[in-house]
Amino acid sequence: MAPNQWLNPANGVSYAITVQTPQYRVDSFDALQRTPITGAGAGLTQLLENFVDLRRTSTMAIVNHYNVQPVFDVYANVDRRDLGGVATDVDRVVGEVKPSLPPGTTVQVRGQVETMQSSFKRLALGLVFAILLVYLLMVVNFQSWLDPFIILMAVPGALSGILWMLFLTETTLSVPSLMGCIMSIGVATANSILLVVFANDMRKEEGADARAAALSAGFTRLRPVLMTALAMIIGMLPMAFAFGEGGEQNAPLGRAVIGGLIMATLTTLFFVPVVYSYLRKNPPVDKDRRFEEELRAGEETPQHG
Repeated sequence: MAPNQWLNPANGVSYAITVQTPQYRVDSFDALQRTPITGAGAGLTQLLENFVDLRRTSTMAIVNHYNVQPVFDVYANVDRRDLGGVATDVDRVVGEVKPSLPPGTTVQVRGQVETMQSSFKRLALGLVFAILLVYLLMVVNFQSWLDPFIILMAVPGALSGILWMLFLTETTLSVPSLMGCIMSIGVATANSILLVVFANDMRKEEGADARAAALSAGFTRLRPVLMTALAMIIGMLPMAFAFGEGGEQNAPLGRAVIGGLIMATLTTLFFVPVVYSYLRKNPPVDKDRRFEEELRAGEETPQHG
């Protein structure tokens, strides 16, 4: 059908005109079929029933597309359950339905579940790379592969404390709790560095064996380690108890930090010295002193002309 235009003589502007039959005039098949149709050439007028065949059928009220492909959206929500548990049940149902699907049809779970899984994978990957990067940086700093390994022995304790605290408080694993995991691992690693460095200094300066240096480091560094951990734990208590409006959102972060630091502190003070005493048999080399001795020996060596 050619578009109708009306030229307004007052301003010389053309307006498109669309003619529509009122709905009360087409309330039945017979009324719709009696609609007159005129071609673009203004020829003979015909009725609509001469051109079309009408029949009743059913169709979708809403048609959705995803990546150009037509889709059927099945909505599911969470009621008094965690999103991960519901996602597991949905995946089980989807796995049972997939074998009976017609060819060319697929089922894909989207929405908040997809965002949650993507966030968990990225945070877990970031945590692994963070531990690896910290280990390599400590290797460069200590110029040893063994000392950074001993220091990182506090990390398993922090992870176990986080899991126990989340289990006891009935808190689900979420993005805030993973962020708290990273924070607690950082503090635990710093405390462990403090202990190992002190033990190495004792062996360099006083010539103590590994066991005596580890015991002395755990006893001497008890106060700094406890002060650092307690300051972090006390500061996280209001967040862990979800005080304030919207506090439930950040409560997993505080609980993860508290649980991780409690176990990491015990691991740093008791387990790391044991690992140090068993693995660090050879005393660390004082490179500065050795360099001075070599330099002094070179100056004392007589030069033969």
